[in-house]
Amino acid sequence: MSVSVCTLAHGRQAHLTNLVLGLDRSRRPPRELVIGVMQDRRYDVPATSFPIHQIMLAGNDICLAEARNRAAGKAQGELLVFLDVDCIPSAGLIDDYSRAAALYDGVFMGEVGYLPKGATDGGIDYERFENAAVLHSERAGPPIEQVGACKDYRCFWSLNFALRKETFDRLGGFDPRYVGYGGEDTDFGRRIAEDGVPLWWTRGAKAYHQYHPHHMPPVHHVDSVIRNSSLFARKWGEPTMQHWLRAFRLMGLIARDQDGEWVKLRDPDEADLALTRQQEDQPFASSAVVLAELEAAAAEEAVASPAPAPSMAAS
Repeated sequence: MSVSVCTLAHGRQAHLTNLVLGLDRSRRPPRELVIGVMQDRRYDVPATSFPIHQIMLAGNDICLAEARNRAAGKAQGELLVFLDVDCIPSAGLIDDYSRAAALYDGVFMGEVGYLPKGATDGGIDYERFENAAVLHSERAGPPIEQVGACKDYRCFWSLNFALRKETFDRLGGFDPRYVGYGGEDTDFGRRIAEDGVPLWWTRGAKAYHQYHPHHMPPVHHVDSVIRNSSLFARKWGEPTMQHWLRAFRLMGLIARDQDGEWVKLRDPDEADLALTRQQEDQPFASSAVVLAELEAAAAEEAVASPAPAPSMAAS
């Protein structure tokens, strides 16, 4: 089974270089790498044993869905492996996905190890990566067997996944109406569930996530999270990104209008950014930790300032 790797990139030259170098060290190199380029210049990429195609996307809006679709449209492999630009594939990632796809039908999600700051400074070193990487506290661990069924479409994550090209085409790819950050992953997961395509956790197929400063919940993307959550609700009749929206509300960034729609009250300030910012000693930022802190603060405030008791009507 031939394998095409697809990624998308905006900036992140060093991250992309490491992704390419990791692929070139694969026990089984891909047929090709296809990059959806979301900037106005092509990337300088290392020489490899496989071809690299750069698909230039026009426009200033960052549309992750469209970039993935364009990359997949160019790819010629029977199996598509999608990696975010900040991932370094393990030497066995392509082999692991190929074995899983040869035995099972569906969408496969490989393992992800989060690297601390500085872990890639010495170049590609898988032994060092494996010793330094940690699992995300909000993601499931690898299954006991080669694959394990994932029963909740909301767990789908496009950071590191694979599926047959014919399956991607049948699903219709990602919905390009999701512009900016948030929602397109869960929408694709919902489409997978709607079509009855099996979703699998995959043992192995590991990628190492390269450190970069980030915010969780993504307060720097509050506008697109609001817009995309509304699109998802209209499309599927159910909400998404509820934990992020709950955090934004507790931070005083958003509120419901008279029609029940989320609206932004203000832009995030430095205090909001500081609360959600990934620290240099953290391999990843955690929405759950921040939300728990916000919930605790809200509970303390409710105790300190209880709502006034309703007045009793005179008899």
